[in-house]
Amino acid sequence: MRAYDALAASYDDLMADGSYRKRAAFLERRLKKSAIPVETVLDLACGTGTVACLLAKRGYEVIATDGSEEMLTQAAAKAGVLDRPPLFLQQAMPKLHLARPVDAVVSTLDSLNYLTRERDLQETFCRVRRWLKPGGWFLFDVNTPYKLRRMDGQLYMDETEETLCVWRTFFSEKKQVCTYQVDLFHLRPDGAWDRRFEEHRERAWSEETLRKYLKEAGFSTVRLTGDLTDRPPKLNEDRWQFACK
Repeated sequence: MRAYDALAASYDDLMADGSYRKRAAFLERRLKKSAIPVETVLDLACGTGTVACLLAKRGYEVIATDGSEEMLTQAAAKAGVLDRPPLFLQQAMPKLHLARPVDAVVSTLDSLNYLTRERDLQETFCRVRRWLKPGGWFLFDVNTPYKLRRMDGQLYMDETEETLCVWRTFFSEKKQVCTYQVDLFHLRPDGAWDRRFEEHRERAWSEETLRKYLKEAGFSTVRLTGDLTDRPPKLNEDRWQFACK
């Protein structure tokens, strides 16, 4: 089963602590500092579209892409109440293709960690640069190697009244990949539980590698900070924020 096939319908309930509003506000503060006016924004790997919808509510024209049809189904349902909903497109990150360039590109909640092959990361950065107007910002975050390495051998649980999600995590030093094995239990109307399983993988990309591929793709300015802050990252930072022009 592909990542998020089973999890998509329950994702928003289980991720209620994702601090989406704080993340959208943080992105907007940075977008307002752009050297070019920002009207159109691409949300790359948008998931269930929460950040895309929040940016749309703030007045931006939003295009949102994701590789998962199931996640986009949830996103479209969520956006149905908006006056100017995002345009949702099913596209894998390394195959990004838009009708016209955008003023800014954002990607949140470690979406780029899901690119586990170097050529996919390189191609994604090149595609983002291709569809970003000169002077525009590419704002994204990643889980740090420190965090993913620390997750080795851990067990996590998320639950609602009707859903129980169990995450088992394993980190490979050789591949620099953290594997999440996900058991999802959903309560049926008859009181029994359905069980589904899927597997996720996130690559621990080093700062040096990310900077190298961003530079090769054509980004002249790359700024790194801690999560949702303008300060330099700590040694034990769980999430890095990149601002690339």
